[in-house]
Amino acid sequence: MDAETCCQTAVPVRTIDISGIMKCIPHRYPFLLVDKVDVMEEGKLAVGTKCVTMNEHFFQGHFPGQPIMPGVLIIEALAQTACVMLMSKGGFENKIAFFLGIEEAKFRNAVTPGTVLSLKVEVLKLGGRAGRFKGTAMLGDKVACEAEMSFVLADKKA
Repeated sequence: MDAETCCQTAVPVRTIDISGIMKCIPHRYPFLLVDKVDVMEEGKLAVGTKCVTMNEHFFQGHFPGQPIMPGVLIIEALAQTACVMLMSKGGFENKIAFFLGIEEAKFRNAVTPGTVLSLKVEVLKLGGRAGRFKGTAMLGDKVACEAEMSFVLADKKA
């Protein structure tokens, strides 16, 4: 075995399906916006998947005859992906995450029915009660949306 092969170790990807997602975050239809999350690096990097169909409730009014996924929902899908990555490790059963801020948001390509949205999130800073991450939503090799977001963890109400 050469040095290059020796240093290339496969890092296992942890996949969280829809059942696992629903255990991690409180969101439900029509506001559950991620179908699967692949944790690439624990607590640091994950990629979510959202299969966008014409059956999405928001396409009824955004826009009739030219359906486009609202940008705020793409941002929300990125945030849900980050929450699932962090909350799925355990220890957060009595916590809920809230947005603190959204910065540097840019919308580059429209998300339309029949597309698969790839939701890459990378933790920039993580403290005891708050954190910051960068999210990039991709349509194949095209950027649909990118933003930096911050959040705070709070106790769930009983």
